[in-house]
Amino acid sequence: MQIYVAGNVLRSGDGTAVHPFKTIQEAANLASAGDTVFVGPGIYREWVKPANSGTKDKRITYISTSRQEAIITGAEELRGWEQFENLWRIRVPNSFFGSYNPYTDVVHGDWFSNQENPPHTGDIYLNGKSMYEVFDLNTCMHPAADKRSWDPAFSEYVWFTAQENDETVIYANFQGKNPNIENVEFSVRKACFFPEKEGLNYITVSGFSIRCAATQWAPPTAFQEGMIGPNWALGWIIEDCDISESKCSGISLGKYYQKGNNNKWTTSWIKDGTQTQRDSVCQAVNEGWNKETVGSHIVRRCDIHDCGQTGIVGHLGGAFSVIEDNHIHNINNKHNLAGAEIAGIKLHAPIDTVIKRNHIDHCTRGIWLDWEAQGTRVTQNFLHDNVPPQGTIIDSGLSLGEDIFVEVSHGPTIIDHNLLLSDIACRISTQGIAFVHNLIAGSFTYVGNGTDNAGKRFATNRYTPYHVPHSTQIAGFMTILHGDARFYNNIFLQKTVRQDLLEYCVSQNLDTIDKNNFICGTSVYNNYPSAPEYFSGFYKGAEKDKGSKDHYYDHLPVYLSGNAYFNGARPCDNEKCHVDKDHKISFYVDEEDGRYTLHTNLYEFLPRNISSPVNSSVLGVAFEPEARFENPDGTELVFDRDYFGRKRGIHPVAGPFEECRTDRFTVQTPGFGSYMIRYEEKKRISEKKESDEEILEEVKESQTIYVEPKDEAPDLEEIKEPNFTIDEDEFENESRVSEINSNVLLTGCESCDIKFPFEGGLFQVSDMFVKGNEVWLYDGTNERLVELDLEYGIYHNLKKWSVGSLQSLDVSDEPNIEGLVRTAGTLLCILSKSMTHDAADTCETIQSKVNSEIEAKGIKMRLTPKYLKFIRNKKFISLEDVIYRMSRGSMDVVTERLEN
Repeated sequence: MQIYVAGNVLRSGDGTAVHPFKTIQEAANLASAGDTVFVGPGIYREWVKPANSGTKDKRITYISTSRQEAIITGAEELRGWEQFENLWRIRVPNSFFGSYNPYTDVVHGDWFSNQENPPHTGDIYLNGKSMYEVFDLNTCMHPAADKRSWDPAFSEYVWFTAQENDETVIYANFQGKNPNIENVEFSVRKACFFPEKEGLNYITVSGFSIRCAATQWAPPTAFQEGMIGPNWALGWIIEDCDISESKCSGISLGKYYQKGNNNKWTTSWIKDGTQTQRDSVCQAVNEGWNKETVGSHIVRRCDIHDCGQTGIVGHLGGAFSVIEDNHIHNINNKHNLAGAEIAGIKLHAPIDTVIKRNHIDHCTRGIWLDWEAQGTRVTQNFLHDNVPPQGTIIDSGLSLGEDIFVEVSHGPTIIDHNLLLSDIACRISTQGIAFVHNLIAGSFTYVGNGTDNAGKRFATNRYTPYHVPHSTQIAGFMTILHGDARFYNNIFLQKTVRQDLLEYCVSQNLDTIDKNNFICGTSVYNNYPSAPEYFSGFYKGAEKDKGSKDHYYDHLPVYLSGNAYFNGARPCDNEKCHVDKDHKISFYVDEEDGRYTLHTNLYEFLPRNISSPVNSSVLGVAFEPEARFENPDGTELVFDRDYFGRKRGIHPVAGPFEECRTDRFTVQTPGFGSYMIRYEEKKRISEKKESDEEILEEVKESQTIYVEPKDEAPDLEEIKEPNFTIDEDEFENESRVSEINSNVLLTGCESCDIKFPFEGGLFQVSDMFVKGNEVWLYDGTNERLVELDLEYGIYHNLKKWSVGSLQSLDVSDEPNIEGLVRTAGTLLCILSKSMTHDAADTCETIQSKVNSEIEAKGIKMRLTPKYLKFIRNKKFISLEDVIYRMSRGSMDVVTERLEN
């Protein structure tokens, strides 16, 4: 059944398209398994509480018909302000709030840093942005910039609340703005889309804007609130949503309410929080926490930002989940909340959870995996600027931040193919971890430290659980011995140490190698044993020979191979690796219109023969749980694809990128969500593109080019006689569907009559999908899709496919882009040997014609019978770059996929 909601109708109807409901809750009361709720644009000031559960085969789906334009908010408009000296004042009867008044309720809970004046759960919003709460009228009248904030200028927009005569009185300093003219709101609800009942499974929420809820602090030992979340259920999908301005957490995948153990530490003060957390894990297992009933959620393509505690939080309930393609940013930037539960993503017990292809930046901490990160994989993520900006006052060690923090877990935890570019890359108070094919520009901190519980007279080691592989069943408890760490095929680039960060650490006596050092590399593991050294100490009679059992509690071994170190980054003692002491590596990231580009001369000096393929057999098993490093389904884990999804060779390049003939990588593209291409496995047939002299002639002296050494072993995938077709029967089977997610869809090609001879017939181009330098040409007349790699000059007929895109552009809007579609078609025609004219002459003619139009925009095209290249400012760029630079400012959002 289809149910319709439109907030702009005068009165509610029966949920049909002709007479839609006025509120989403009316639809939620009715929707059952298999139903779809379509929600029109508008502002829905309500807390949606789904009433029914879907099933695995028949989900309940809530869809915003216009992405981001159906707004579910926990706030109400606040009108009727009166002037009070240099402030504005408004009185709200307490009866307005019902059973929950966010202006009497304060933020509290385990691991929340108790403040003299804890903030209220409510917030005041000026034009959609939350202001800063202060705690006396004088400060409200005369605010000063809060230097703890990452946005100190806005911190002078402040508010203060008091209770008078059963009314909530709010005073606000709008810095000269009139609140009766501006858009001023205040949060009044705990959530926006969150069931009151547990166990409502298989619900999809797609394309909404969800914002401004008065959520409570969400520690692992309490019921974890969020603006949106499943509330202890199975199989939710939250996708394509904009989620912002939660007081505490945006999305909660977390813990249910446990009777007798809800903030027990900070309400009874008898058992320490570590003990109550152990109790909560055991209680959950005893009460039915397992893979069949809880978790397995998907959070994808969401923009999650400006929340006070976390973008995504979850203890126990986030296990077996996938968090992918999201942009998570500006979390905890106000620094009005402090404590040990703050990050862009903060998960406890993320068993078999995969965090991939996310862009995480400007958060107090990027990702924090705390306890039981067993089977957790963090892959293909782009993390940067997750430490305080210069000039910020750092008020605690936890405010120092880093890209990834893994704490008191036994593993196996896998961190691979990430860009970790913050000044502190990872805080590693853990064991059973593997770093593979990462680009790491920051330091590793708290290696060998941070796992006790702050005792002085007595030992306070934290004993944490480990589980039966791929299960919630507890296999045992153990403290952290440190080590059991693997580092394979990573690149370490030492950054210039920020003096302000160093000075803070020195002032707090935290500047030691086992705390907050700023040395990039694995030297923090100096004096840790190798595997042969460690395991040779265990034999019958060892205790007698050694005189104690200390060897059972010594550091675990460290495994290292294939790493490269530059700019003074330091390897571990006795590590066999590449250390470059002769060259200065430059690297920086720039951003233009949401496109992030990494510039570096690294690949001019990176050797190609230092790394070997890595898989589950190479990584072995994590020591304590005796669990293999493998995929969540128990299959072999093979690191055979790079950050972009490209197939790696038999001698993989160290770091995240397999293709390394450039000094420029577009690592993030604009659009809704955070996409990267998912390449289908196919045979790559390569040949030498052009002579080194030709390349250098084209890009002159400022372009950094890597030239293959003449004496290097040949690529085994290369064949002597180039044949740019592939035997489809060999590499495709009838049942496999190629899932393609592009960034740009070029429509309207059919109306422009773009067609060309191809494989004995006529190819009529209807649409062209673009991702980087890879395109998919669609012939709607003959229902065929051809994949074309412009860079390598390879084409591939797809048999079964599902193709979609983020945004679309009609080629009639930009004649130059129509020309580029024709150029790609011509290249395909040439590669398939369907060209009747001289290919070189044809390419030269097209190249001249196109360049006469696009060179005015600073872009030059080079078309040969083998491939297509674009150059801007003497640097190679992709076809996708060209389209973005030439197109209109805003593209249309695409919601449908083509399938065959």
